[in-house]
Amino acid sequence: MTGNGQQTSPQNGEPSGAPADARKRTPLYDLHLELGAKMVPFAGYSMPVQYPLGVLKEHLHTREKAGLFDVSHMGQAFLIPRNGEYETVARALEALAPGDFLSLAPGRQRYSFLLDESGGILDDLMVTRLGMRGHEHWLHIVVNAARKEDDFALLEANLPEDVDLKVKEELALVALQGPAAAEVLARFSPEVAEMAFMSSLDLALDGIWMHASRSGYTGEDGYELSIEAGDAPAVWQKLMDQPEVEAIGLGARDSLRLEAGLCLYGHDLDETTSPVEAGLVWAIAKRRREAGGFPGAERIQAELRDGPARRRVGIRPDGRAPAREGTEVRAPGGDTVGSLTSGGYGPTVAGPVAMGYVSPAHAAEGTGLDLMVRGKPLTGHVVALPFVAHRYHRKQS
Repeated sequence: MTGNGQQTSPQNGEPSGAPADARKRTPLYDLHLELGAKMVPFAGYSMPVQYPLGVLKEHLHTREKAGLFDVSHMGQAFLIPRNGEYETVARALEALAPGDFLSLAPGRQRYSFLLDESGGILDDLMVTRLGMRGHEHWLHIVVNAARKEDDFALLEANLPEDVDLKVKEELALVALQGPAAAEVLARFSPEVAEMAFMSSLDLALDGIWMHASRSGYTGEDGYELSIEAGDAPAVWQKLMDQPEVEAIGLGARDSLRLEAGLCLYGHDLDETTSPVEAGLVWAIAKRRREAGGFPGAERIQAELRDGPARRRVGIRPDGRAPAREGTEVRAPGGDTVGSLTSGGYGPTVAGPVAMGYVSPAHAAEGTGLDLMVRGKPLTGHVVALPFVAHRYHRKQS
């Protein structure tokens, strides 16, 4: 999960009329420069798009060993019930999001979204019930960088008086992803090896506090580590000193999540898109689908009953040429049936991959399509998502 970025110039990564010194910096900015990163504007921040290793090799390294990502631009906050009762905060969030938070156990995490009254997705987010003793009634939320101000304003305006929103600008966030991630992190904190996918734990890395969740945005096993901003450079350096670890930029992060069939807000998800259209019904528990009680419930219930007007699908262009976001999708030799929302080269599959929305009649696996690239039809076909199988750590702790 990540926020949509601003447009950049192909020459130098700078947006027209926006000086570099006007952009926010994460606590790891200086370390990125030391590593030779190419910095670009992204959601109001100056972020590394790639390092000297290059996007292709960064992508493959993450799939083979372990990649380290700076995602400190994301928004982090806590929801805290004044009466100390978890049910209070769970019900408050359930009034704004369709997740089942009442049944969320301490130390567990769920993916969800904020919806508007028409059922459109305002943002997607991760929600964790803390497991630390004395804080089991707190919820930790992580939202997209480009949406965090709007998200926090929405929460402030709609949470009941007995629930406080505590925004934590002083927290950094890094992600360690890849098949070697558990081995690397366990050298410092052995208990992480036993964590299950979508679980969380408060721990110390060489005496530095952090909140770790076994989750990520690459399709690989891995962790996201919430750290005090002042401690982030030390943690980053300790992890970078491990032989399996390389720094990975936003370029490879995007190609990794696309191969994993994961949505990017502002591209594959937005206010016009419902969770049903996006194929995210799995994130809405049966209880919530049936009872409603959240914004946009009527649309979602109607689409579950009658089917949506369009569906998100994976698409493999035939040949080697990629098809990018915004590409018109047509029935072979016929009418427009949809458009692409993400597209590019998939290094792991060694070919182009894309996602987009098409009419239900053209959403079945194997359906042939014409992708209109520079006015000419490029043939392709619908495939099952993800393009690369997920390798999450499913063992129960």
